[in-house]
This record gives sequence, C-alpha cells and structure tokens, in this order.
Amino acid sequence: MADPGFIGRTAYLRELSARLALAAGSGGDFVLLRGRRQVGKSRLITEFLARSGARSVYFQAARRPAREELASFTEALGRSNLTGADLVRNGLQFTTWESAFEWIARTASPDDPVVVVLDELPYLTGTNPSFESVLQLVWDHTLEGRPVLLVVVGSDLATMEAVSSYDRPLYGRVRMERVVLPLNLAEVADVLGLGAPDAVDAYLTVGGFPRVLLSWARGMSRREFVREGLSDPTSALVVIGERMLAAEFPDPETARAALEAVGHGERSFSALSDRSGLSGTSLHRALALLRRKRVIEGEDPLSTARGGRATRYRVADPYLRFWLRFVGPALADVERGRADLAVTRAEDGWSSYRGRAVEPLVRQSLERLAPVPGLGRARDFGGYWTRANDVEVDLVGVADRRRVQHIDAVGSVKWRDGQPFTTADAANLRRAASVVPGVDDTTNLVAVSRSGFVDGLGDVVRLGPGDLLNAWSG
Repeated sequence: MADPGFIGRTAYLRELSARLALAAGSGGDFVLLRGRRQVGKSRLITEFLARSGARSVYFQAARRPAREELASFTEALGRSNLTGADLVRNGLQFTTWESAFEWIARTASPDDPVVVVLDELPYLTGTNPSFESVLQLVWDHTLEGRPVLLVVVGSDLATMEAVSSYDRPLYGRVRMERVVLPLNLAEVADVLGLGAPDAVDAYLTVGGFPRVLLSWARGMSRREFVREGLSDPTSALVVIGERMLAAEFPDPETARAALEAVGHGERSFSALSDRSGLSGTSLHRALALLRRKRVIEGEDPLSTARGGRATRYRVADPYLRFWLRFVGPALADVERGRADLAVTRAEDGWSSYRGRAVEPLVRQSLERLAPVPGLGRARDFGGYWTRANDVEVDLVGVADRRRVQHIDAVGSVKWRDGQPFTTADAANLRRAASVVPGVDDTTNLVAVSRSGFVDGLGDVVRLGPGDLLNAWSG
C-alpha cells in the first residue's frame, strides 16, 4: 500500500516494478542503485517493497566485522516475510553467504518471486574486501536463472560507480544501474505548491532532499521555514546536514576543513588555503577526496583559450551548500537557544548568497532546454573568469565543452527581488563578454532575471524563473 507521506519517485518505482516482473518471468535480475546520503534510496526501496507486496528481505549493512554482518543478515532473514523465515527464527544458521543465498533461492518461484536488498554495499566491502567476489559467485551459481530480484544499494558514489567496471568481479552481471537523484526544481515546486520564483528560492535552500522538504509546510515562506528550522536543534534543516557529514567523513579533520572553506564561499585554491589553514599538499589531497566523493565540483573558465587553469570550487548540492554557509556555523547559537542570531545572519547574507548559488541551476536548466532559440548551437554552459578575477561572465554557452572552437552565447544572471534586468546590466555584459576568448560578432547574448526586464535590451535573449521551472517539468 502506498504511503501518503512518500513524494515523487514515480519513474524509479515503475522501473523497479518492471525489473521484478522480469525476474519472475525470465529468472533473476540484478539492480544497482546509488545516490547521495539522505537522498531517499532506502525510503524508495521500502516504498517499492510495500507497493509490490513481494516476499523480500531487506538488509542494512553497518561496517561490522564480516562474521557479524553475516549474522545480522541471518537475523534479517528471520524477520522477513520469506517462506520458511520461521525456521531461521527457530535457529537455522548459515555459516557462509553462499549458503544463505542458496536457501533464499529455494524459497522463490515464478508465482512468488523474492526481492533481496543489500543496503550500503561499501560497508560490506569495507570490512570484507572479498565480498564482491562472493556476490559474483552467488549470482553466477545461485541467483541467476532463479526468480530473485537482487537490489544492491550504496551512498559512496565513486565506490558504487566502480562496482560494475571492467576490472571488477561484478562486471557484466548488473542488469540495471540507476542514480537516485534529489528531487528536481519542478518536483520541489509541486511538493511545496510554489510558483517559479519562490520554488527556485526553496530549491536553493533545501535542494531536493525529501525529508527536508517534508518538514516545509505548504504555504510557508522561505523566511518562515528557515526561522522555524533554526529555532529547533532537532529540525530536519539542522539534523540532515549533520548526519550527511558525519557519515561521509567519520574522520573529518582535513577534508572537513577544506569543505567548510568551500561552503563558506571561497572558490579559488589560494583563498581556500587561507581560509582552511591547510598546506598546499594537504589541501590538494582534501579537494581530490571531496571531488571523488562528488561532494564538491571544480570548474575551469569556459572559452577557446588553452591552458592557464583557474579552477574554482563549489559545494555540489544546494542543501549542503546552504547548510555549510548558514546552518553549520550557527549550531552553537541554535543549541544554546539563540536562534535569532542564526536567523539574522541567514537573512542578511541571503541576497548575496542566492545571487551566486543560482548560477549552477541556471546553467543546468539551459542545458536541459537546449537548443534555446537565439543561442545558436550552445548545448554546454559554464562561466568565464580570469585568474586575477577582474573579469567574470556568469554564462558561457558552447556546442561542446570538450572541444571549444567558438563561443555561441554569453550571459548574465541577475537574481534580485523587485529589480529587473536593466540596460546598464546589458552594457556590463557586453563589456565583459568582449574579453572572453572565442567571442565574436556572431555570439549571442542572454539575460536571466528573477524580476523581469526593462525595455530597450535589443536582441538579448531573456529568460526568467518560469523558463527554469519549465526545463525540469515533464
């Protein structure tokens, strides 16, 4: 039965149902799901199992020693609704993973298929490096050909991406891989019942994490939500970010210092070094780890120029970006009952924060909308800046970022309350664009504004909040 508190995920549920039918009909199916922590992977699987009504066992790994993990899996079998689970509850034991899976396979039939969920595979392989090979043998000799749907889940994106790669034991076995993404802008707007401008603001505050979104009452303004969340140390706004970081970085020192510097708003390597206090070598390693875990992203200026990299870094997820900027630094105030100080800092810094935080969303939206009428062949979007930071262009559009031969579009983003994009903004855009390598007389101009546009902008392509929302609809 569907849970009324469950939001979105229709496409994922449909795909999982199709894989279960395939496993029942042709015998055996293997699904790999990965996604950021707290994005709702486990909740998705739980909802799927409830709606399908299938016999299943759900096992959550927990970085225990290998023998304890097997014992815990056995306990999960005893708690399950599998045929014969009472035998496990009454003392049936398994000395190996292979014997446990052989028993599971015998309980399945085409009319009564079984779903086996292994949640957090990286925890299992972390304490038992041979577990992938064990799973390969289990699949090859026991599960393949049987009416069993095996679903393997993990939060470490880099580790999970590598599981099915060519040189790994499970290569060629996985039948479907999916990344469980946060809810997108259109889904956030739908859940909260917000119009496009306010939906963008909500997205820049909580991203698409379902548990945080469910704590935002329909009709509540962004300011009210932030005030209420910061007034309660146990609120989803506060707690989810803490849990994400604690799980991702159990030994946080260097990586956490680098991440907090990026979250504070520093973007260049030198500024990050100054802010974090880390040496060049330590910072390089920390940034590499954060990028490998997909927690931060690094961008280089997009133009036809070669070399001279001036990489800038930013937190990849909008919610974690907001949390690191306004929530994490205020935890001491929140916990001692001075949420008013945290709220004031968040409101005072919101306008400047939002102006920069919206740029990645605009670029992603333009890529989804491409080709955009009036922007030529632009399919990939980034930004441009100089190493000295004396020139910065919010939007640069090219046909292919891997081989930039011409700049098809340049643009400016002005995400201001009650102030439209002006002729002065357009003049500043033209002036900055003139120094971007690859711009010529055929390069198109685009303006993106929260609050509309004045007359007299000429042939500048104009996009607003509704256009961003449309990019994610359907």
